[in-house]
Amino acid sequence: MAEVATLARPYAEAVFGLADKSNSLALWAPVLADMARFAANPEVQACIDNPNLGSKPLYTLFTSLCGDDLSAEARNFLRVLIANDRLALLPEIHAQFLELKNAREGVVQADIRTAFTLTNAQVSSLVADLERRFKRRVHPRVTQDKELIGGVRIAVGDEVIDSSVRGRLEEMAAALKT
Repeated sequence: MAEVATLARPYAEAVFGLADKSNSLALWAPVLADMARFAANPEVQACIDNPNLGSKPLYTLFTSLCGDDLSAEARNFLRVLIANDRLALLPEIHAQFLELKNAREGVVQADIRTAFTLTNAQVSSLVADLERRFKRRVHPRVTQDKELIGGVRIAVGDEVIDSSVRGRLEEMAAALKT
């Protein structure tokens, strides 16, 4: 996996630099998200991996998937990826671009796993608490995970806050073994 990240880094940094220089970070994020989603599609991956499919059909495929509102810079970026056989890296390029964008904007991503569906008020309260703790804006990504039994598990960068029932049971089991 490290190889993919290493290969994607120069492209992510290049597109971030281009977007930052033209004050268009907010415009590039959804474009890269769409491109990454298309590149991750198994049928599109088969086209990308097909050695008999040339540059022009791949370019046509991606531009048709992305729509007519693709900027000239985005089209050029797409051409560079195709020329260097790097289309498959789009999901990782997008992920690294978002990390760079969030760092520039002082935002952290919080992956919140809950046993039960949270209301908007509960998410807002949780985000406010996380923003106070991390002293940064927090963008939550909430998913439901029935295996937690109850409570929440939050991952912000390398830090994990586990107040789930499953996490507490595992801690108790570990304590009893010693």
